[in-house]
Amino acid sequence: MSDRKLSVLVMIGPGLLVAATGVGAGDLATGAFAGTKLGVAVLWAVIVGAGLKFVLNEGLARWQLATGDTLLEGCVAHFGRPVQWGFLAYLVIWSYFVGSALMSAIGVTSHALLPLFGPGTDKIFYGLLHSGIAVVLVKRGGYRLFSKVMGVSIAVMFTVVITTAIALRPSWQDVFAGLFVPTIPDIEGALDWTIALMGGVGGTLTVLCYGYWIREEGRQGIADLRACRIDLVFGYAMTAFFGIAMVIIGSRINVAGGGATLIVDLADHLEAELGSMGTAAKWAFLVGAWGAVFSSLLGVWQSVPYLYADFWSLTRCQKDPSTQRTVSAQSIHYQGYLFALATVPAIGLWTKFEQAQKLYAIIGAMFIPMLAIVLLVLNGQSKFVGARYRNSKLTSLLLIGALLFFVLAGWYAIQKRFSG
Repeated sequence: MSDRKLSVLVMIGPGLLVAATGVGAGDLATGAFAGTKLGVAVLWAVIVGAGLKFVLNEGLARWQLATGDTLLEGCVAHFGRPVQWGFLAYLVIWSYFVGSALMSAIGVTSHALLPLFGPGTDKIFYGLLHSGIAVVLVKRGGYRLFSKVMGVSIAVMFTVVITTAIALRPSWQDVFAGLFVPTIPDIEGALDWTIALMGGVGGTLTVLCYGYWIREEGRQGIADLRACRIDLVFGYAMTAFFGIAMVIIGSRINVAGGGATLIVDLADHLEAELGSMGTAAKWAFLVGAWGAVFSSLLGVWQSVPYLYADFWSLTRCQKDPSTQRTVSAQSIHYQGYLFALATVPAIGLWTKFEQAQKLYAIIGAMFIPMLAIVLLVLNGQSKFVGARYRNSKLTSLLLIGALLFFVLAGWYAIQKRFSG
């Protein structure tokens, strides 16, 4: 791929996937809540959060293109097999809770768009239906169809959310001040919400999936690093725009609830706020929210099985070093995990496990700090990535900053979970 001229769409393709997968109901809700509580004064936090996620994802791409190994493979090679099995435990727990949350969110959003039965029944029906549709799209269409569907979804949600924010007529002077003058309002809980806003930009475990997407695009060598940096800038810029728009929307409308329920409540408030445009705005926003949640679900269903397939490919090679290392969407391990991801988390549509959710809060808070440590160590040594592509002083400082910030954000998230 590095020996031919890249079209713009090909170059930014994986960046679109990063944006579409990383923005779900929880991210939209966090932005809206932060806007309601703090106004537009904290818009700068969205930009900082997106910038930190860019640094982490760029480091992952740089490692893979410089070494030819996935980050999981590098971790196992340099930190040992306990990391491999610890990662598997984390992957299974993460998959269950995120899969369950996504099915629930798409169920609630779909019920608001097209109610068939009661809210509870619709949540289960639509959650299972969309999970099945995602499996069919991944299996029958492969990466190319997946990327096209994601492109359409992100275009819809981007257009709707940005248009809604503009239609609410915020004070653009305050918006620009919030973007470029970092302040935290003197309000109880302001620091907590600012940290949540920064930490909620983009994905967590799905950051690792970027490495498999660029392989699908044929990016194999360090010459493709420039293309990765361009599409990551584009992807996280899109993510930041979503976050900024949701904060603006929340600053103009008082919202309550949580997750997808908050999104539905927000749509109802839009109808009342925008007068003659209200009904159209409500339904357009719900369609945009549906696009955001479904693209996130589809992105997780398509990408996370790569991680499981990579795990078993490593295990196979450890048993027989002559075995060729392959991570394929056609492998039995990828297909098996795809079906497991699409079905087992559906249990959460009927049940709630409060103690297990607290455990997930702890485990979830660990991932980004651990990723920052891994990139500091692996990309910090010339013997691994070469002197030219090792972390610069600035990159190391940013990774340390990301480590410290996400440890703090994780601590706040755990405290909130256990005090709630």
